[in-house]
Amino acid sequence: MVPLFLLLGLPFSLAGHDYGQALSKSILFFEAQRSGYLPHTQRVTWRANSGLQDGKASGVDLVGGYYDAGDNVKFGLPMAFTITMMSWSILEYGKQMASSGELSHAMDAVKWGTDYLIKAHPEPYVLYGEVGDGNTDHYCWQRPEDMTTDRHAYKIDPSNPGSDLAGETAAAMAAASLVFRHSNPAYANELLSHAHQLFDFADKYRGKYDSSISVAQKYYQSISGYNDELLWAAAWLYQASDNQYYLNYLGKNGDVLGGTGWSMSEFSWDVKYAGVQTLVAKFLMQGKAGGYASVFEKYQEKAESFMCNCLGKGSKNVQKTPGGLIFRQRWNNMQFVTSASFLTAVYSDYLSSAGKNMNCASGNVSPTELISFSKQQVDYLLGDNPRATSYMVGYGNNYPQQVHHRASSIVSIKVNPSFVSCRGGYATWFSKKASDPNLLVGAVVGGPDAYDNFADQRDNYEQTEPATYNNAPLFGLLARLSGGHGGYNQLLPAVAPAPKPVVTQPKPTPQPKVTPAPAASSGPIAIEQKLTTSWIANGKNYYRYSTIVTNKSAKTLTDLKLSISKLYGPMWGLTRRICLKLHLGLRNKLRYTKKVHTVYGKVHRVSGVVIIDSTNTYIAPISTPLEVGSWKLELQGTGFVACVNQYHCTQQDGIKNCECDGGVIGCKSILYKAICCKENYLLSHQNLSRASGFKGRLLGRDMIDLQPFDDCIQWESIASFFCDLVEPSSKIIRMD
Repeated sequence: MVPLFLLLGLPFSLAGHDYGQALSKSILFFEAQRSGYLPHTQRVTWRANSGLQDGKASGVDLVGGYYDAGDNVKFGLPMAFTITMMSWSILEYGKQMASSGELSHAMDAVKWGTDYLIKAHPEPYVLYGEVGDGNTDHYCWQRPEDMTTDRHAYKIDPSNPGSDLAGETAAAMAAASLVFRHSNPAYANELLSHAHQLFDFADKYRGKYDSSISVAQKYYQSISGYNDELLWAAAWLYQASDNQYYLNYLGKNGDVLGGTGWSMSEFSWDVKYAGVQTLVAKFLMQGKAGGYASVFEKYQEKAESFMCNCLGKGSKNVQKTPGGLIFRQRWNNMQFVTSASFLTAVYSDYLSSAGKNMNCASGNVSPTELISFSKQQVDYLLGDNPRATSYMVGYGNNYPQQVHHRASSIVSIKVNPSFVSCRGGYATWFSKKASDPNLLVGAVVGGPDAYDNFADQRDNYEQTEPATYNNAPLFGLLARLSGGHGGYNQLLPAVAPAPKPVVTQPKPTPQPKVTPAPAASSGPIAIEQKLTTSWIANGKNYYRYSTIVTNKSAKTLTDLKLSISKLYGPMWGLTRRICLKLHLGLRNKLRYTKKVHTVYGKVHRVSGVVIIDSTNTYIAPISTPLEVGSWKLELQGTGFVACVNQYHCTQQDGIKNCECDGGVIGCKSILYKAICCKENYLLSHQNLSRASGFKGRLLGRDMIDLQPFDDCIQWESIASFFCDLVEPSSKIIRMD
């Protein structure tokens, strides 16, 4: 038997693991998943900016956040769960992270996510839950920097609720507020305010988010419903606010929402019951149950049932591979491994701090046995398995080389900036039987099957695709294994409780109105900005601001460029929500003491800027035609159209319409009518027909530079441009 034992044991790694190195790598992975404008501190240097137009067509800034896995979609539910688990990891094991020098990186990872969640929650009862959709995204294999897929933004609101999405996002905001409570209290308060509003939204307008955002059903269907997220959010809000209302909510709703009834063998982005039960068991051990002790004991019973099932000592034990890994499903099984192992580690420390053991069907279990189970699962992941394979990319000597991940599998745009097309990426990169050109350090892939088998192939997405929610609970667990318990009392509150418990139900706080900060008045230009009036229409608050630009230099300015940015939300006189950014090139010489006075809020003409909304309900007045070289140019609908070469005109209702001969600018070969008028007049908005548009920039006399599209889209933002009325041949700048 001894030779047989040695033969079977050979593939396993016998050396101890460097949990500190694995911790560093597991956090670094999140920088590879970033969307938006990457910061100067970015350490994954083969990535670049991406998704810079996200939300724009819906009038909201949704730039930023994380891509969930190997694709380029931003799915709100798993992203929020990722942030909740990263925050929980820091709250439990932040001291260990600090000792290893990784706490700041971990907090940066959380803030990258919460900054996005704040943007995604522009109103108390509105939450954007997805940008892009899996169907169009999966049709293409492109770097995030190249993606041409649909970036539609999907939201939930009272008419289209999503209690699971809003509840999980509330939990993420509440948990993250604890992370920043000491280092950035103002930011923590902002997060907590959003969390209160989102919980109210989730509880008041109940429904499954994937019924409202149906494109998510194929990828992140909420099978468990929303009851678990309501309890999960309440638990985190109680921890973050010490508000008795949320503790009462857990006590009163434990039975009806399933917290005391469901005995689980899974903890994931979809099913939160085991997490809720673990937190409520903590409250019970902290002596905070009050009059709900009997209810909280039921929560604890179910929490310990989960732990026992993981250990193989319960009544519904989890399946394990021959090598000892928890096995739940073939597709991305490792997500269940890391989340379950985190819970058993945390509960082990709770029990140790309380000086208790727990009882399973097969006998008494000590805290040491729980943490040993967590360690065994992590060791398997890092290479102690029948294949001697590390399922964390970049850790160890034998790890996946062909990860199912668009960005890592395609040469970096910084190395080769040539555009990678939608389908061309499949032909050139996806099918390439070679190691990834970019090492996705720290990524935890889906892992082996039920028999410890694993195929390192890019098209094997079930096993080789990573995900953010695989890593989020893992880096807390790695910090625990790296730094040890350290004698910390895990039952102590993460932050000091409020002096007097609050018992009243929180009232959703209206989103603070954003008053643009006055621009710096340095140099020869003074800029004065102020709120002039406000009003309410159809239940919405509107604000008017005025800006005065003064030339103080005693010289004539021949070139002045102003920027108005971040005007989000409803705009008076327009029916669609917009995100407006104007770059005004002013060449009508601004002389000494002369002031340019502009008003924005109710859209006015701003020194030659014309603004038209997509339903033609408002057009800013302008008395002079807009001339480009020898051509007269008008706006039609929401896109720019112009004759590039020859044209012929026909008379129609007193309006001279032009159809360009072979020169119409539009999506692919679709023809758009251009209005090319020689007379000095501008069409009224009643005569403007709507154009389902394209995006382009006016570059000079008669050139329009179109941004490339694989498909035509409806461009819903406002079209506007500045035309120099003094020098007809000067450059025209497009703004959107």
